[in-house]
Amino acid sequence: MNKQIQYSEEPIGEIKLVSDFLPSPEELALKKQNTKVTISLSSESVAYFKDAAKKHHMQYQKIIRQLLDEYVEHQKSANK
Repeated sequence: MNKQIQYSEEPIGEIKLVSDFLPSPEELALKKQNTKVTISLSSESVAYFKDAAKKHHMQYQKIIRQLLDEYVEHQKSANK
């Protein structure tokens, strides 16, 4: 990184103010307490989730957790 930046005196044009789009620290904090478990899954299922996670730049465990959480919420609302 020894290359020096070359600035010009050209006008930068119209400046547009962008509102803050990042979540607050409170929104980033986990809202639910997680419980660690050990589970055996089929190799095919794990490979599928790992492939999906790689495509979306996520952790495969997080995808599985979200899938289970959504399933539970759906079942809770269906049984009311």
